[in-house]
Amino acid sequence: MSRPEPEVIVNYQDGYAYSKGKMEEAFRSGLFEKPAQKSKDTPKVACKKEDIDLIMNEFEIPRAQAEKTLQENGGDLMKTIKAMITP
Repeated sequence: MSRPEPEVIVNYQDGYAYSKGKMEEAFRSGLFEKPAQKSKDTPKVACKKEDIDLIMNEFEIPRAQAEKTLQENGGDLMKTIKAMITP
């Protein structure tokens, strides 16, 4: 009688693997249930839809990232663009 092999979800070429038991344990521990931290240091600024669309299209980034970047720069389009192109 041979011992059953553990149920493996993914095997990688470098030898790492994720097992079902370990994944279930991580979920039970509440690791993935923690709510996202909201930053309170950036005040909510009203951003124009046209500005968000422009940043999304020109920099080819998702809407959420465009909104966040615009928020961080106080809703100022020119300041946002300069911040994105400056290393």
